[in-house]
Amino acid sequence: MNEEQTQQYSQIVAKCWADAEFKAKLMADPIATLTAEGIAIPEGIELRVLENTATTINLVLPPPPVEGELSDEDLGAVTGGTGIPCHVSI
Repeated sequence: MNEEQTQQYSQIVAKCWADAEFKAKLMADPIATLTAEGIAIPEGIELRVLENTATTINLVLPPPPVEGELSDEDLGAVTGGTGIPCHVSI
């Protein structure tokens, strides 16, 4: 995610925490809800919203790199524990 996407994500999370009705709409129809918030979702994207709880944690695996191999930088980030490469942005 770039800086703008990170800020948008943070604002959406905060709004969900403060407004149960908004959260319910986001979980039921994420594309329409985010579009109404001014966040463009590219055509052909399927979007699912999952919620972590005290007893449930969702692990999201990114898609494999397009080239089929991790770059040295990506491999170092994964093995070094500094991050997970993500090659898809919305």
